[in-house]
Amino acid sequence: MAGRPQAVAGDITRLSVDAIVNAANESLLGGGGVDGAIHRAAGPELLAHCQTLGGCPTGQAKITPGFRLPARHVIHAVGPVWHGGDRGEPDLLASCYRHCFRLAREHGLRSLAFPAISCGVYGYPHAAAAHIAVAECRHALEDNPDLEQVLLVAFDEAMANVLRQAISAA
Repeated sequence: MAGRPQAVAGDITRLSVDAIVNAANESLLGGGGVDGAIHRAAGPELLAHCQTLGGCPTGQAKITPGFRLPARHVIHAVGPVWHGGDRGEPDLLASCYRHCFRLAREHGLRSLAFPAISCGVYGYPHAAAAHIAVAECRHALEDNPDLEQVLLVAFDEAMANVLRQAISAA
């Protein structure tokens, strides 16, 4: 659906897309939530590869193979921790998405699946994060004709509904 991302609830580690996005921490060495789930599903090879990358600053992203995942690649995006919105969090979150889409273009990826970056333990308000995610996804879909599918994958139906509302409002 060109020009518009799709929101679904489900397990991002089971998707057969060109790349899934990992809501990573700056170390890229795994953690809780979706980060831990992706590392477990990808196998120890992912951690070994991430140990060679030297981490990643907040607001940026790095790409790795998907190893044991159905997805060919993992794009590790480091979202901001929410501190009330006055420490550049919106710009850093938008930057995460832009870095992911730049990597997708550079690697010829046609399908991507994003989790709700920064919405778990990093505490970003769900509606605000969804608005940024949808806006960046729509820009990327308009700017990259090779990009065929962008999924926003929520950890539960409540978050999927927040994402769907943001898509409808965009």
